[in-house]
Amino acid sequence: MTLRLYNTLTRRKDPFTPIEPANVRMYVCGPTVYDFAHVGNARPVIIFDILFRLLRHLYGAEHVTYVRNITDVDDKINARAARDYPGLPVNEAIKKVTEETNAQFQADVAALGCLEPTHQPRATEHIPEMIAIIERLIARGHAYVADGHVLFDVPSDPSYGALARRSRDEMLAGARVDVAPYKRDPMDFVLWKPSSASEPGWDSPWGWGRPGWHIECSAMSWRYLDEQFDIHGGGIDLVFPHHENERAQSCCAFDKPVMANWWMHNGFLQVEGQKMSKSLGNFVTIRELRENWQGIGWPGEAIRFAMLHSLYREPIDWTLKGLDEAHKVLWKWAEAIEGVGPAEEVPQEVLDALCDDLNTPKAIAAMHELYRDKRFAELRASLNFVGIAGRRDRLTRVQHLDASAAAVSGATAALVSANEIERLKNERLEARRHKNWAEADRIRDLLAAHGIVLKDFKNPETGEPDTSWEFAR
Repeated sequence: MTLRLYNTLTRRKDPFTPIEPANVRMYVCGPTVYDFAHVGNARPVIIFDILFRLLRHLYGAEHVTYVRNITDVDDKINARAARDYPGLPVNEAIKKVTEETNAQFQADVAALGCLEPTHQPRATEHIPEMIAIIERLIARGHAYVADGHVLFDVPSDPSYGALARRSRDEMLAGARVDVAPYKRDPMDFVLWKPSSASEPGWDSPWGWGRPGWHIECSAMSWRYLDEQFDIHGGGIDLVFPHHENERAQSCCAFDKPVMANWWMHNGFLQVEGQKMSKSLGNFVTIRELRENWQGIGWPGEAIRFAMLHSLYREPIDWTLKGLDEAHKVLWKWAEAIEGVGPAEEVPQEVLDALCDDLNTPKAIAAMHELYRDKRFAELRASLNFVGIAGRRDRLTRVQHLDASAAAVSGATAALVSANEIERLKNERLEARRHKNWAEADRIRDLLAAHGIVLKDFKNPETGEPDTSWEFAR
């Protein structure tokens, strides 16, 4: 079985060959933990989780190392720390903010069915590695000290721009460079900068300060994956300047032709046909999707499945319709595979699709064929392989009742969860036993208004009336 992956560096889809088959190494840029992660952040987490699972299948779980970092030093974090913990020392305040927001992120991605990476290093725990790389760059003539800053000397790297493939003018515009008098060249970027009393800082050979953004990933990938590794991933927005600058730092510090052999990037995400923006009112976090988006709390498995319907390199339009359709398909499949154990092997057609540059739409099409052919054990194995358990209890949506419905139900903030549906179903059964038809109809109509269909039948074992329920399709 041949895995073929598109490489941003070469602009080709090539057969993947690891440096060491017994030590396959992947690094993916993780979140900056200052607030809840948005749905766009979910895309690389899910996509590279699929790749992690596939690599473990091909090379053995014990032979794959996956690193996804946590950026916990950033100006947005500083601002939140100053707002939320004004009385604490700055380093302690940012630690509180990042611990809280990282816990939120970990809970959200776990709900999306993502495996834990092998390592999740925090930037602030790897300051010594950053300083060591900066010292190497200075010694090799690729960085210089100026006005309390240390800067990377871009003209010293003839290969700069190889990843982004942009002209100097395009890179200048794209980087939105900070014009500073201490720079030798406008393109030079910060490796280390001084910190004021209100900013986080650490001791360094260049004084009290903090790292630039780009040096963090060079340091953490070096620490866990060595000077050169197999795959570096992230969103398409990171190609320039972040990944270009990472590549330049690492190659120049360690005298390597490449930092990673494969660079992989997922496409942009829009919401309902528009760029996601707080100003447009369409900014949505993973937590909001899970708890209440468009009046519904969506299960993590449905969010994951909807995300896989687009090829990872292409843009994706995140819509309520698409999410609802993904949920309905999973619900239908969950009914079919209920009580069926997974096959021992994942079907070859599903693996072939995933080995073709993570072609998840093609893999899903193969799963539809498995369902149509009633190959339910193989369908379950396929769902498990892409991180979806496919259990009905995991797919129950939480629906938020509107004010009138809440008043009818006698609750001030009612939620239609699986437990709530069962409770209302049993209350209706009790009303039917006592011939309270008005109350039985009221509960039926209440649930129907929120997409839940009740089906009455006589229990063959007891002869008593009984009821099942499902979401409307």
